Amino acid sequence: MRRILNLTNVLFLATLILELFPSKRDGINAWYYIGLVLLLEIFYILNVILKKDEEKTQTIGDVTAIVYGVLIIWEIFTTKTDLADKLLFPSPSSILSLLISELPELLKGTVSSFQLLLTGYILALALAIPLALVIGWRKRLYKAINPLTKVFGPIPPIVYIPYAIAILPTFKAASIFIIFIGAFWPVFINTLNGVFNVDRRIIDSAKALSVSEGSMLFQVILPATLPSIISGATIGLVMSFILLTAAEMIGATSGLGWYVKYFSDFADYPRVIVGIIFIGVVVTGVTFLFDKIERYLLRWRK
Repeated sequence: MRRILNLTNVLFLATLILELFPSKRDGINAWYYIGLVLLLEIFYILNVILKKDEEKTQTIGDVTAIVYGVLIIWEIFTTKTDLADKLLFPSPSSILSLLISELPELLKGTVSSFQLLLTGYILALALAIPLALVIGWRKRLYKAINPLTKVFGPIPPIVYIPYAIAILPTFKAASIFIIFIGAFWPVFINTLNGVFNVDRRIIDSAKALSVSEGSMLFQVILPATLPSIISGATIGLVMSFILLTAAEMIGATSGLGWYVKYFSDFADYPRVIVGIIFIGVVVTGVTFLFDKIERYLLRWRK
């Protein structure tokens, strides 16, 4: 009974009951709003039925309740009372309708954005991890390089955007460079510190077995440093998304950041909101996937 009469389901009923009240705005198709609410509730109920982890189910319920709460407030101040400005605050139904119609353009922008994001991010991982492994393993090199990371690491990569656009031949190359810089330093610094702080007992045991330097780095040090690498890669991924959007808003002709900037220049705020929501969904999906990869790689810690 407690699983049925909880805050999430109460707010679900409230979102539906709200639609019984008359609308103050013309031309609103409430079925988009109702359809979203029903999909959210189906998703929540399936998780309650299928998931055995009570804590995860509770978390999903709490998140769903927050979404319901936001939708209720949004619907009240737009559709039901018209207290919010129509230009700046479209109704949930109109945003959902626009999101569906703009989906082909948004997906096209996603492909364009991910070409830049993945190129810059993968290049950063490919260079930062082996470089940090070698430098962290060599004590003298570590002591020489570590102070430099404290100088160059904290510099916001966004300040390089105008310079990168000026010196590199294309905007694509400039964007990849900025994303690379943004992802490189978190991965490099975390990996470097992880290598330097590896338990000496692990290293001594490997030396006692007379392993080669290559085996020491990639079969002993790398696995021991993996939690630090994953931590840096997570920060680097977040930085990459921020820099990608910022770069696209400055000089791109396609992509999700460009989509938001383009329509904001024409004061088309419904499409701006659609772009922001879609970026949020994409980032959530990528971070969810990254979290799954992290759990798989670090499954030995459980």
